[in-house]
Amino acid sequence: MKLSSPAFKNNEYMPKKFSCDGSNINPALTIDNIPANAQSLALIVDDPDAPAGTWVHWVLFDIPITDSIGEDSVPGKQGITTSGAQSYEGPCPPRGTHRYFFKLYALDTQLNLEKGITKQQLEAAMEGHVLAQAELIGLYKR
Repeated sequence: MKLSSPAFKNNEYMPKKFSCDGSNINPALTIDNIPANAQSLALIVDDPDAPAGTWVHWVLFDIPITDSIGEDSVPGKQGITTSGAQSYEGPCPPRGTHRYFFKLYALDTQLNLEKGITKQQLEAAMEGHVLAQAELIGLYKR
């Protein structure tokens, strides 16, 4: 499986539009080579470079099988971010360049979990159900 974006290349800078300094909307994502037996997708976006430890920027699950996630869209159920929001929170590093990991998972089931779960709860629920995964890293500096 492969994850890419028309807005930025892997390990390159994300446009300001997708950050707290811009419109704070999610970038469009393109998904290739999803396993034929996948039943749903899940997406976690986090920043391991945050001063207080990994900062969760988006938790999305029960995404129907699709080859793209549109810009400024919510194609599934949302979990909570580190700040407690149930939405996409764009890059907003206090200093320096941070890496934003977009981690996509193809699952053999629909999780049917409640909205508002944490990244850890999603990861626990996905255990044993991941058919494939892909990653895209965006950089951002204020």
